Amino acid sequence: MKVDVSALVHTRTHHPEAIAEAAARRVRRPLLDEDGRLMIIAADHPARGALGVGGDKLAMANRAELLERLCLALSRPGVDGVLATADILDDLLLLGVLDGKVVMGSMNRGGLQGARFELDDRFTGHRAEDIQRLGFDAGKLLLRIDYDDPGSLTTLESTARAIDDMAARRLPVFVEPFISGRTPEGRVRNDLSAEAVTRSIAIASGLGGSSAYTWLKLPVTENPDDMARVMETSTLPAVLLGGEVGEDQDGAYEKWRGALRLPTVRGLVVGRSLLYPADGDVAAAVDTAVGLL
Repeated sequence: MKVDVSALVHTRTHHPEAIAEAAARRVRRPLLDEDGRLMIIAADHPARGALGVGGDKLAMANRAELLERLCLALSRPGVDGVLATADILDDLLLLGVLDGKVVMGSMNRGGLQGARFELDDRFTGHRAEDIQRLGFDAGKLLLRIDYDDPGSLTTLESTARAIDDMAARRLPVFVEPFISGRTPEGRVRNDLSAEAVTRSIAIASGLGGSSAYTWLKLPVTENPDDMARVMETSTLPAVLLGGEVGEDQDGAYEKWRGALRLPTVRGLVVGRSLLYPADGDVAAAVDTAVGLL
């Protein structure tokens, strides 16, 4: 699909209510199909100022190109849906590509990449009431915990209340937890050791007044062989995240393949590594990921 930016801007300018109208007539589906697996394309990075892919710091800055890549990914067999912020989901609604897809709203994007306040990750995206009003299917939030950063406590408490709000509406919420820290240069790094991922799962699983609608969105550990033991920490259903784009995409696929066999792991939520693969072939990257399920 070729995205006509002028047409999108014209609609936004002269008929902004078209977005709500498109959401109201969108054909919905259950969160899970018969196979009980999920393949979600993630595109909520730009709202946190995280535009880089590999060595290109502004790879995701061209919105028309990003939308075209998303439309292509969503058209591939086996892709269940998309995770994004309101601006991107609104565009996709206007483009008419969300019928029969799972739509997940990104809830907290206030922890801007590289900011001093990065770990005080405020809820600046979709609220539970927005997800319900628009007829979306789930929400997602990021929970990075740095034991040395008081901002993490604010995020922790806000996360618990967001889980409560989603559960009250019987809406699934995907919690993406990390134990994090800062490098000597001040950059936030997520600890992917088995111990850290285990601890993050334990903390995230206990948030809120009910875990009935809570899912986990988790990384594969540094040593993929640790995943079986790590995933014993909770009975909550989980999906795997894609993480940073690396040169060894085949190695990433193998890590996902092994973890996807574990009983609590129900699918993949992957963004940049599929939308911006090293060889530029979005369809092939998405098809390969779908094949792992």
